[in-house]
Amino acid sequence: MSFFRFCSDVQAARRAPDSIPSRHARHSLAIAMGLVALMSGCAITRQEPPAPVTAPVAFKQDDLWRKAATDTAPTQVPDQWWTLFNDPVLNDLQERLVIGNENLKAAIAQVAAARAAVEASRSVLFPTLSAGLSGSRSASPDGNVSGGSISRGPTNSVSLSLNASWEADLWGRLRLASEGVQASLQASADDLAAARLSAQATLAQTYFSMRTAEAQEQLYARSVAAYERSVALTEARYQGGVAARSDVLQAQTQWRSAQAQLLESQASRAQLEHAIAVLLGLPPSALALTKQAELPQPPAVPVMLPSDLLQRRPDIAAAQRRVASAYAQIGVADAAFFPSLTLTGSAGYRSSSLANLVSAPNLFWSIGPSLAASIFDGGSRRLASAQARATAEQATATYRQAVLTALQEVEDNLVLADRLTQEAELQQQALESAQRNLELVTDQYRAGTVSFLEVTAAQTSAITTEAAWLAVRNRQLAAVNLLLKNIAGRWTPA
Repeated sequence: MSFFRFCSDVQAARRAPDSIPSRHARHSLAIAMGLVALMSGCAITRQEPPAPVTAPVAFKQDDLWRKAATDTAPTQVPDQWWTLFNDPVLNDLQERLVIGNENLKAAIAQVAAARAAVEASRSVLFPTLSAGLSGSRSASPDGNVSGGSISRGPTNSVSLSLNASWEADLWGRLRLASEGVQASLQASADDLAAARLSAQATLAQTYFSMRTAEAQEQLYARSVAAYERSVALTEARYQGGVAARSDVLQAQTQWRSAQAQLLESQASRAQLEHAIAVLLGLPPSALALTKQAELPQPPAVPVMLPSDLLQRRPDIAAAQRRVASAYAQIGVADAAFFPSLTLTGSAGYRSSSLANLVSAPNLFWSIGPSLAASIFDGGSRRLASAQARATAEQATATYRQAVLTALQEVEDNLVLADRLTQEAELQQQALESAQRNLELVTDQYRAGTVSFLEVTAAQTSAITTEAAWLAVRNRQLAAVNLLLKNIAGRWTPA
């Protein structure tokens, strides 16, 4: 049966408002509805996204990773990877982070908005139904026609109607749009997981930096006390005529410099504590952490394959879902080149009074399709299709770059964790030698066998070496922290 034959049958039914649709018209309508449902299942405008990026077989620094996996390494990193550092204060801060962090609250709201958008995109696949009740009173100089007669006075009109409309998704436009929005929902959920992991890693690193600043503060406090003793010693020797005035000035210079460094470390520690408070969603005045000036020991990291990394990283998953969403939009844009078919129907009662409104003589109804296609649009559809394809290419490049960045981060931190472990051992040995040298030179100065310049050099070397050792320890914790974060990065699909 042709589409035009169906339209003529429907129009014939519409010309008889007081009659029930004929059997032939109902049969035509049923066949047309079946054809529409069949055609709507064929989304000919769908564009399949490219295949996911294939992970390399192994990391470049895989030998370092396997060397780090000692017998004490955990066989499986828990989701709460920071617990491997065995710091109760850090564990408590992490629990407070997921409750109070404002950025995570914003990400949660974004997921809720994306979920509402998915439900809205699904609703357009179903017919819309509306009801209305209206009334009017009108008059015209030419009179009003009612029931074949002309009335010169005002007339009343009351109408009770029920209207339905449904757009047949012949080319998959609505379904592809819904799939694109659903992919965006999954990307938003992945963004939430990535934001949570990032906030947790940032909190851990800020906490380690704060403890490092506390250790530096303790170092400079000891230095101030030691330099103060040096000032007293040089002044006593100067008063006794054994030392020169320059020794006293040099000792005072070191003393004042150490006091300035102490103030700097105190300010750094305070700023890091403020940053932790903001991460927890608190004003800086609401958080006060007890100083402990002790850095935790970095745990060993288990072996991991690149394919596992790509499966665990939520930021990679989010980028991949945005590729799927962008390719769905290509189908939506291409569907605009085809005509759209809308089925509409209405029924109700119309009368001049409300009393006898709902009665058979006042019944009216209509049903029919509407086929619309754009003939000339100045190239807007072509440009929209080109823009959708460009957006899809951009999303694909962003996804591939996210994969490369993830692999680079692991390779970088793997090298850092290994090299910084060795560097920390060497710095500790150097610190022990510098402290021993300072003791020897100080004893020699008291005996009068060396000048104070050598004492100054030994003191500076000891302080610089210990400060460098603390900095290496902090960088080592940061590298291991990021490695554990990448391994523990799990998320629940929306």
